[in-house]
Parts: sequence; C-alpha cells; structure tokens
Amino acid sequence: MRYSKIVSLGAYRGERDVYNDELIGPINSSDEWIRRRTGIISRKRALSGTTVVDMAYAASKEALNDAQMRPEDIDLILVATITHFGHTPSVAAHVGFRIGVQDAILLDINAACAGFSYAIFQADLMIKSGVASRALVIGVDKLSEFIDPLDRTISFLLADGAGAAILVGSTSMGIGKTVCGGNPGQLESVGLTGSTTDVKSGSAWPTLRQEGSSIFRWAVWQMAKVAKQILDINQVQPGDLNAFIPHQANIRIIDELAKQIGLEENVLIAQDICKTGNTSSASIPLAMHSLIKGNPSLSGELALQIGFGAGLVYAGQTVVMP
Repeated sequence: MRYSKIVSLGAYRGERDVYNDELIGPINSSDEWIRRRTGIISRKRALSGTTVVDMAYAASKEALNDAQMRPEDIDLILVATITHFGHTPSVAAHVGFRIGVQDAILLDINAACAGFSYAIFQADLMIKSGVASRALVIGVDKLSEFIDPLDRTISFLLADGAGAAILVGSTSMGIGKTVCGGNPGQLESVGLTGSTTDVKSGSAWPTLRQEGSSIFRWAVWQMAKVAKQILDINQVQPGDLNAFIPHQANIRIIDELAKQIGLEENVLIAQDICKTGNTSSASIPLAMHSLIKGNPSLSGELALQIGFGAGLVYAGQTVVMP
C-alpha cells in the first residue's frame, strides 16, 4: 500500500517582536495577566507591506532547500489560510509562480486554525491515490490585519506567520488516519465582526472576536475526546507518542489538553505560542518546526497534531516527524 510522509519543514515568522507591554494600555491589562492567561511573552507580527504570499513563499523556500528538491519536483501545492485578501488567484498559485513550479495542482482551503491539519489530510489522500507524488503544504495567516487594539478577548493573542511541509510517497505510514469535523452550532463563538465587503457600504473594517470561556471549554473537553479518537483509530497509546503539537491557541488550553489525553511526562509538548503567538493556520507547522529544531532527536519519532478553530472545526492526525 502507498503511504506519505513529511520530509522537510520551512518557517516564516513576522519580522517584529511585539511584547505585552506594547499592548496592555488600550485593554487596561498587564504583562503578568497576559502571561498567566495565555503563556505569551511576545508575538511575531509582519511588517505592513508583507503579504501572506510573501510569508508563504519564504517558508516554502526553506522547506524546498531542506528537502533538496527543485520546484519542478512539486506537483501539488495546498495552502491553508483565512487572510488572503486577493482571493483569486489563490495563494497556492502565487507561490507556485514565485518558486517556479511547472505544472501542479494548486489549491487553497479555509479551515481556520485547523487548516494545516486539513491540508495534510488532503495531501496525504492525493499522494495515496496517485494523483500527486510530492506535495508542498503551507499554513499561513496574517492575523494582525484583523486586530482591534481595544478588544480584550483575542487581540493580544494574534500574530503572523507561515509554516510549510513537503510530503512525498512512502512505503511506510508517515501520516496516520485523520479525524476531522465541526460543530457549526457554535458558529458565533469566534470569527470576524463582519465582512470585508461591508466596508464598501461604510461599515468599519472587521476584526476578530471570540467568546473566550466557551472556546476554552470546547477546546479542552471536546478536543480531548477528538485526540483520543485519533489515537484509537491509529491504534496508538499515549505512551507511544514522543511529541504533542496542538494548535497554539493558549498555553492553558495546551496544558489542560495534555492532562486530559493522559500524556506521559517524557512527551515533548509544543509551546511555540510563548514567543510566536497565535498564527491560526500556521501555528501547527511553526510549532513543529520549533520543536524539531530544538530537539533534533525527534526526527523519525511519532507526534500527535490537532488543530481547532472558527466554525467550530477541528482536524488532527498522528505524524512521523521529519
């Protein structure tokens, strides 16, 4: 049977380090409160002229170089994003043009903070089916474009970044079975205050908002169940894992999820949020990139990754670290 695996990673983090002290005035808060509630010390934000295409391209170049691949080797580019203002052509098409892809499947998807896990799922299926053989999968978002500095629910979490992974065919399973779904009954729990098209009729530029307490409960209790489903369907025990890479939403969510899943003390848990912030579609690949750069011995080891966000949607799978 044909499988797929991740062979390389690439990352782009915003050029600016934005510390808590720069944000606390408008929300009448403190550095200590933000650290205690979220784990964030600073977050990465891009310069005003930097686009999601620029960010995705930068991450892609590192992934290609790390895999020692040429652009013409890639026959699938799949991008997860919620912040592509150009809409069409897709970010995938723009990245393909910039890196010099000759002929490839080019596709964007929108699944918010679960986007990268959905994209890995789709790329894995395409490689298994023979439709593609070498895939460039990217998660990228520039959330700083949707910040209300007066908002106390989410503004101090938001950051910018891009993470890329290259998948190839494999004789052994490098991407496990995926569990994914959504609970649209909680549609209003997190999202934009309006549409960008409303600006034409005089409405204010939309910004991100969330109902923090309901999102916390859903992320911890429901995603713990989903994580256990992922392990069960892949016949993996918590003790088999070497790493846990959840969406970098909030350090308290990450810590509580790890407890609910029953992870052992030796499992390395991604905490990229502390100095990167919440980058939505990019958070899982960026967290994986940081984790493996800091712990090279994780290469070839088993990780559980799970994304969850606006919709409310979720997706996750086990992966062998590149």
